[in-house]
Amino acid sequence: MREILGRRLQRLRNRLMSLRPAPGRNDDPALLDAALACATAWQWPVLPGVGRSGTDSARCACPDPDCAVPGAHPFDPGLLAATTDPRMVAWWWANRPAAPVLLATGGSAPCAVSLPATAAARAVVRLDAQGVRLGPVVATPTRWSLLVAPYSLERLGELLYAKDHVPSALRFHGEGGYLLLPPSPASGGGHVRWERKPVDTGGLWLPEVETVVDALVEASSGASGGGSRLAY
Repeated sequence: MREILGRRLQRLRNRLMSLRPAPGRNDDPALLDAALACATAWQWPVLPGVGRSGTDSARCACPDPDCAVPGAHPFDPGLLAATTDPRMVAWWWANRPAAPVLLATGGSAPCAVSLPATAAARAVVRLDAQGVRLGPVVATPTRWSLLVAPYSLERLGELLYAKDHVPSALRFHGEGGYLLLPPSPASGGGHVRWERKPVDTGGLWLPEVETVVDALVEASSGASGGGSRLAY
């Protein structure tokens, strides 16, 4: 199966390369490869991020001059356009080859829980020591995101309501959310990478959100401030 998917991706990439203009200085074929792999191998709905503009590529291409996540969010197309159709994915990156790769979280796609990078690195080590099985982990220079099985907002609300406290640094990427995927440029500089890559073991395994949140709350209990948060 992996060999068949590899051949399909290569054919799509070859066809796209024959249609696109000569590459510019910001073109990165790895972004196209990553978008196609996500859409076809994992059936994750993806779409291009808005990207950056300006001679130094420092500004977000969206109309907001004070954008909080420059380049790393949906704009046009909007989040609802996310797809697993390789033809649409190929067309998007043929026209915008430097666009970041965004995963539309929720529905049948993975969700995620993210936290600051320093705290996340400590927490992952601690979770490993506790025997908690983790799935893929996406890392930027400032935050790490732990991918989890899809969950509803109602389920998340019930989970958080039952907690005495939840680390204030946690963020949740569920239904109607998105996540920047490797090897996209990160909004604060640097690039997104896999701290732990997706592994094909007869289907991509993802932990339940309860397991991850419970473990992260427990891992935060020794933090300063009474265990109410994970320190940055």
